[in-house]
Amino acid sequence: MSIMLYTMLYMSTRTQIYLTDEQRQALDERAAREGRTLADLIREAVDQFLATRTSRQEALESTLGTHPGFEIPDRDEWDRG
Repeated sequence: MSIMLYTMLYMSTRTQIYLTDEQRQALDERAAREGRTLADLIREAVDQFLATRTSRQEALESTLGTHPGFEIPDRDEWDRG
C-alpha cells in the first residue's frame, strides 16, 4: 500500500534515460555520499534546469542595448542611402 501511495503522490510519469558509465558512477557516488536516491538527484537536476531556462526572446529582451559601446545613430543617418 505504501509503495502505491508514494507512486500516486510523487510520480506522475515513469521515464527511462540512458547515462554514460561515467555519469552513472558519479551519480551513484553522490547519492551514497548524500544518502539520497538516484531518482531524487535526477529530479533535482531537471528542476534546476527548468527553473533557469529562459526563452530566446527573454534573453534578447533582458540584454537589448546593454553593450557598453552601443550608440543609437542619429535619425539623419537612417535616411542616408
